[in-house]
Amino acid sequence: MTKYEKAVALWQHKHITTDAELSEALNAFSVLYAYHSGKIRNDNITYHDTREIFEHDMVTDYTGDLRTLFEIHDAKNAYELFLTAFGENRLFDENFIMELHGCLTENTCKYSNHADKNFSGLLEKMQSTEDNNVLVMTAYFHAEFERIHPFADGNGRTGRLAMNYFLVLHNHPPVIIYEEDRRAYYDALEVWKVEQDLNPLCDFLKWQTEKTWNKQLQRFERKNGNVYNRGNQTEDKTGC
Repeated sequence: MTKYEKAVALWQHKHITTDAELSEALNAFSVLYAYHSGKIRNDNITYHDTREIFEHDMVTDYTGDLRTLFEIHDAKNAYELFLTAFGENRLFDENFIMELHGCLTENTCKYSNHADKNFSGLLEKMQSTEDNNVLVMTAYFHAEFERIHPFADGNGRTGRLAMNYFLVLHNHPPVIIYEEDRRAYYDALEVWKVEQDLNPLCDFLKWQTEKTWNKQLQRFERKNGNVYNRGNQTEDKTGC
């Protein structure tokens, strides 16, 4: 198995079905995800401030701009929607994406409940996703969503969190797009936009998934050896 396949197998071994189980599985993920996703577009966001807001809903001795604080607060609210939606098994549809975007931009975008461009056709295509092409469809959704750019602001943050909701709905591990890897991220999105080639983004998402879950994989292997549930082994049929 590749490290990416091991990450998928480890996630599926958790058998997550409720929002409480998802929250527990993502305990160490949530703050790190919000920090990196926010910092990709706003260099003023810090890990310390993100952790303080997620854990205590406030930051002490803050001297930065208020917009940055609002963005982190909005990210926390959107993450709570992410968990609640999973618990309610909400559809991956336009209403959900609009609500997610509204949460992420509630205090920073005047038109947070308005989409300038239609993306319902993209979401209809996502309904045909099968177990053996989740990664491809995830990459396709994210690349197309960013190409369409339906909102005046918050497209990247919305697309990344929506992508992760799609992944967990299909029993795959969510992924952090690390801010230090943003150049490779933008390049992969650009290849899709210009050449309609998903391979670079698929490869990038595999790499970021490995990076996201590397510590958990190491802990699991130290405890259990290099052994994974055979019933959860995921053959790489992504086509990427």
